[in-house]
Amino acid sequence: MVQYLWDDILIGTPIHVDNPLFTKIHEVVNANAQRIMTLNTQPATQELQHQLLEEITGHPIDSTLQVNLPFNTDFGKHISIGKHVFINSNVMFTDLGGITLEDHVLIGPRVNLITVNHDIDPQTRRSLVLKPITIKRNAWIGAAATILPGVTIGENAVVGANALVTKDVPPNTIIAGNPARILKMIESS
Repeated sequence: MVQYLWDDILIGTPIHVDNPLFTKIHEVVNANAQRIMTLNTQPATQELQHQLLEEITGHPIDSTLQVNLPFNTDFGKHISIGKHVFINSNVMFTDLGGITLEDHVLIGPRVNLITVNHDIDPQTRRSLVLKPITIKRNAWIGAAATILPGVTIGENAVVGANALVTKDVPPNTIIAGNPARILKMIESS
């Protein structure tokens, strides 16, 4: 479960550009940019990779995590990663709203996890609207899938390659398409 950096982040409530929190957010983004660049460009052992990910996220990283670089995040501090998680290359975690990956999650290459949206009103369009993403235990997100703000992917669910996921995915289902829809239920063996 994600722990938010500041108590005044209210999920679903716009953060307007005149809010002091808006400035704090950009300060964290700028500070993390160097760590992310180092992670993605410097040869590193898995231990050093985990150390850099701990600095980026501000949370302990389990030794069972496997990440194929490059790994991208804009904020970093609102990511929670469980045990035995695999994250393939060229993912994008837009995590200000919070991203939780439970144990045994698989994330395919070029996946986008987007927790930030903008206000529809043109006068306040730069405002940020945050909604968390949760990917439950043993779920698999296929290559180049995009998960939008506020979505929960159920336990054991499979999201097909290139899917655009706009709403919650029930456990034990396979979904695909744009927008994603249920293709079938997964039967236990």
